[in-house]
Amino acid sequence: MSTKNNSPYTAAITGCSFLIYEFKRFLPLLMAENADQLIKEEIENNQILQVNSRKARRTFALEFKRRFNSVPIYFWQSWQGWSETGQRAGLFYAILKTYKLVFDFHFNVAIRHWNSINHQLDKSDIMMEFNEIAAHDEFVDSWSDNTKDRCASQYLTFLRQTGLLNEKSNQLQSIRPDNDELEYYFRAGEEWFLEALLLFPYEINEIKSHIL
Repeated sequence: MSTKNNSPYTAAITGCSFLIYEFKRFLPLLMAENADQLIKEEIENNQILQVNSRKARRTFALEFKRRFNSVPIYFWQSWQGWSETGQRAGLFYAILKTYKLVFDFHFNVAIRHWNSINHQLDKSDIMMEFNEIAAHDEFVDSWSDNTKDRCASQYLTFLRQTGLLNEKSNQLQSIRPDNDELEYYFRAGEEWFLEALLLFPYEINEIKSHIL
């Protein structure tokens, strides 16, 4: 059983959604030499985020920093030049690397659904996985129902914003960025992410043969 101190899970996603456009505007601050100073100024002055609440700006800055730090800086240098599809996929990749909760939801629920006959995904599917996690993690078990509900909703929002879940039908769907945008994942030994984009093994092999 785990406490907050040694649990790999956090409910931090409830305070910061996908926010791709805000993240794009914020990225140059994260990449700057004097990042800490610039971020501090942005939290005070609200020049870039354009978010009214100072508390929200502080939360976004903290989570953006965590997402940014979850992958090497050269990933973000490439990411800036990618298509919108590639950028959405890339931000989802960073989110999967940042939050174990999102990773577990994705691989234990979404991908399992994708590989079955039923491609529809809704909140009750996520809540079942939540119960499974909580049964083995005291810290997660201590979260309120409201927190769990918000985490599940946020994960589904991530899928919709990435393009992996149809807005209307709640059907899972794959996305396929350009080969040159996918090259990073092969070169970095992160081929698992192509499975996370719900690409089939034959598609992944086909992409690989073009890239490597």
